[in-house]
This record gives sequence, structure tokens and C-alpha cells, in this order.
Amino acid sequence: MLEVKDLTVHYDGAMALNKVSIKVNEGEFIGVVGPNGAGKTTLLRAISGTLTEVEPGKKEKPTIEGEIYFKGERIDKQKAWNIVKKGIIHCPERRRLFPELTVKENLEMGAYLRKDKEEIKKDIENVYKLFPVLKERQKQMAQTLSGGEQQMLAIGRALLARPKLLLIDEPSLGLAPKLKKQMFDTIVEIWKSGVTVLLVEQEMATILNLAQRLYVLAHGKLAAEGTKDELLKNRDLREIYLGL
Repeated sequence: MLEVKDLTVHYDGAMALNKVSIKVNEGEFIGVVGPNGAGKTTLLRAISGTLTEVEPGKKEKPTIEGEIYFKGERIDKQKAWNIVKKGIIHCPERRRLFPELTVKENLEMGAYLRKDKEEIKKDIENVYKLFPVLKERQKQMAQTLSGGEQQMLAIGRALLARPKLLLIDEPSLGLAPKLKKQMFDTIVEIWKSGVTVLLVEQEMATILNLAQRLYVLAHGKLAAEGTKDELLKNRDLREIYLGL
């Protein structure tokens, strides 16, 4: 479904990714793990086409080399909105909601490219079933929600675009352990409904038991890849990422 080939990204001359290659098959739940600065967010943004502008604090647009294919079509030169049309939906790090719109309006923005109004209403109700608290808060502005509620809304907004491939960047960031578990249980439920998931997380232990395969990034390079059992055979990975 997705193939990233030798992706290399530079910011102001500094390398963020160095010849990273990954594959995601249709129907898979894939994890990407690694410490801060490993290039995880850059990878997702390259896939979704949102690495096109000058970053805050940077002087130049990032330079991108390599190739990205979605269902056999090359997409790395395409605009972000066109990538969304193809079914790749990015739920970004730190939620990136529209703070002064209501919960319901944020969900509706997720369906911006859609015209099927009745189906949109059904999908909003389905999001409310996944996250009942959002129905209670549907008239509140997004900025008044708790961190956990904002993350629920960010995922719900992404679902309104009817993703074929859902990119999720660190959904557990800043959440209490109980809420983290609830969040990941819901993501598994979304995956089991038929949505292919590519999930980025900082801690390997968090998604080791969830993802079917994992890619480990370190210093912008692919350090390891494989299933849970394959990665646990690697002593260095166990010590560095799991403390085992």
C-alpha cells in the first residue's frame, strides 16, 4: 500500500532523515519508534506532503530526496490536499486542532473534501460512539477541552476524512497512563474496522504488543525493523528501548 524508498530530508543543511525505507501493506498496523529527534515526525510529514514550507525557526524549506509510492503511484511530488484525496490522512503531533471552532465544527472540517452530507452525519455519530465524551462536548470550543479530549477530537477529525491509511503521530503525548491505554485500545479498534495504521511513538514498549511490525529510527536512520519477537532478539534494542 505504502512504500518509502531511500527518503532523505535536510533542514537548513542538517540531516533529519538519511535514506530511510519502509513498507506498509494494506490492512497492517505498523509502528515507528525512536527517541526525540530520530526523524519520526519528519517521516510522517514527508508521506502526507506537509514538508513543503519553511519550518518555524528555520531559514529554508527542507530538501527532500527519495521516492514515496501509495498504491503504486508516486506521491512525493504531490500537494498535501491531493494526498488527502487519495486517502492518506495525517493526525499530527500535538493535535493541531482549530481552537476557536467547536468540537462538532472540528469534526466537520475533517470532512472538508466530502460532499455526502448524510454519510458525514453518520460518521460524526460513529466518532461519538468511539469517544462518547465528544458528544457531550460537541458545542464547546476545542481549546476548552482537556489534553485527552483534544487527542480524541484530533483522531475523530482524521476519521471524518475516511482514511485508507491513517498516520498518527504520538497520540499518547502528555496523557495519563489510564487514558493512554484507552487511546491505544481505540486505535486498535479503528484498525480492526479496516483502516491501515502507521503509528509513531517515542517508547517502543507502548506499541510493542499492538503493532504487527515495527521500524526503529535513531539519528535519522533506520536502526532496526521486524516483528515483536524479532526485535526482542536484539540485545541492544532491549537494553536501550525497553530496559531489559
